[in-house]
This record gives sequence, structure tokens and C-alpha cells, in this order.
Amino acid sequence: MSNLPRISCVILCHNYGRYLDRAIKSCLEQEPGNFILHEVIVIDDGSSDETEEVCRRRKNDVKVIRRNRQGFGQTLTDAFLLSAGDWVAPLDADDWFHPSKLRTCAEAMRGETMFIEHWENVVDSHGILMLQKPHPGGNTSTLLVRRDAALSLLPVNNEIFFHALREAGRGIALRDPLTFYRVHSRSMTDRSTPGVSQEYRADVCIALSDRLRAMYENPPAWATARQLKRMCWHFRALAFGHRVESAMQRKERRSAMLLIPGMLIGTLRARGPITLWLRSLSSAIAGRPLVRLTANQGQRNDS
Repeated sequence: MSNLPRISCVILCHNYGRYLDRAIKSCLEQEPGNFILHEVIVIDDGSSDETEEVCRRRKNDVKVIRRNRQGFGQTLTDAFLLSAGDWVAPLDADDWFHPSKLRTCAEAMRGETMFIEHWENVVDSHGILMLQKPHPGGNTSTLLVRRDAALSLLPVNNEIFFHALREAGRGIALRDPLTFYRVHSRSMTDRSTPGVSQEYRADVCIALSDRLRAMYENPPAWATARQLKRMCWHFRALAFGHRVESAMQRKERRSAMLLIPGMLIGTLRARGPITLWLRSLSSAIAGRPLVRLTANQGQRNDS
């Protein structure tokens, strides 16, 4: 029996049929390496466009799961529940993998590693590079996660939940740009309305913090109770930081200043560096947001 890691590529699709075939092709045409491509799954989350037809054409190449709309969080959760590989590589259907992605990441699947993230190339709706240099990842299409570790965090509402594995010291970050991340107008998260994206991220971090707190009495194999407590405060501090940024984008400077102490307390309880807190403090004092809002045609983010 082979000891090579089995990888499940799971494509998450809702009305991205025009991009889906390229996503599927990028999974099937991976360069050979020290891994087994165990399966390619497409989860069609209630699409009403050409997604069904694309899946029909590809029925001999992929496993298709078609159901009524349940939303991104449930679809990401199902990516791990319905797959059977040792590792899961989720892929948003409007993105696609570099041919060397699985081969490169498989080389990092050693020891106690349970989480791999890598950089990305940012492209426009036509697949043309928007940035000349690669961009740090962390979003859905730039992750590989050990399935057994991921199961202990389910259900999730965002891929940020899996960042807990990184904070527990079980992650590896690669600088290789192994995903093409598409920026276009029909995104799931509004990045053009002041504060909306940041409030969403804050809510995700609070939900993750609460989940980690619930694990204290029965820690998973990948973390101790002490680590869970530190991570709980870490993500709570991140939530405060996102809410500071949200207030600054909405030009509510006083509200931002009132959130600064909470962010500091969380940072100190997490025993983390105060760099992010200092940036938020400087932003609030100067009255300038840290994140530049994008126009509607350039918005795109699922994390």
C-alpha cells in the first residue's frame, strides 16, 4: 500500500459556470509528484447558470454534488465532510491552480504539518495578471488542510477557521504563487461599501474564538488547552482590529478609539506581538483607514 498522501480537490461553485471548466482542468492536469490525486469533487451550491451543463460534460472526470443553495460556509464544511483524501485542497470555481501546486505542497506534507498556505497570482475576470508581483494568500484557494484536523473545527463559516492550525504551530507558509486568484464584479463579499468586509471578518474571528473556547475541556490532537486559550484571545484581538478598521472606513473615529483598548487586551492575553495593535492605533490617531476600498468591478474576496 502506498504511503503517499491522498489529496482531494474540492471545487466550490455557485453561479461560476463560465469559469468552472478551467478550475476542473487545473485540478486534473497537475504535475506528477509524491502524492495521489484521490478525487476531484464539484459542489454545485444551487447554481442557476451554466454550471450544470459544465458538470454534465465533465461527469467522467469529476464527482458532482448538486443541491439547493446552502451558502459558502456550509459548502466549505461539506468539502471536508464529503471528501475522502488525507488532505483537502478547496478551490473556488472562479480561481484555478498552477500545474505545480499539488507537487510543491506535497513536499511540505511531513512531520506534524496539518495546514499549508501559499501565495497567489491576482488576475482579472479574463485571467490577465492585475499585479506584477505575487500576493500573499490565506484565502480558500490557497490552502491545503489535513482532513482529520479540519474535521475537529467543523462546521465552519469561512476558511479563517483553519488558520487555527497555523496558530497552533502546525502550519507551513510557502511563497510560491500556486493559485490564480480571480478578481471580478460578482464576488461574495462587498469590498466597496465602507466597513462591510471588515465587519464580516470580525464576525468570523469572534465565531472562531468562541469555537476554540468550547474546545478547552477536550482539546483536539493538534493543540493543548493552553494553546487554545492563547489562540482564543488572538482571534478576538483580530476581531477588534477589523472593527477598528470598519469604523475608520465609515469615518467613525471616536468608535474606533473606543475599540483600541479591547484590541490591546486581547493581544496581551494572546501573548502576541503588538505590531497590529500599533498599526490600528496609528490609523485611529491619524484618522486614516489601513485598507483601501475597491471599486465594484475590482472586488472579490471569500475570506
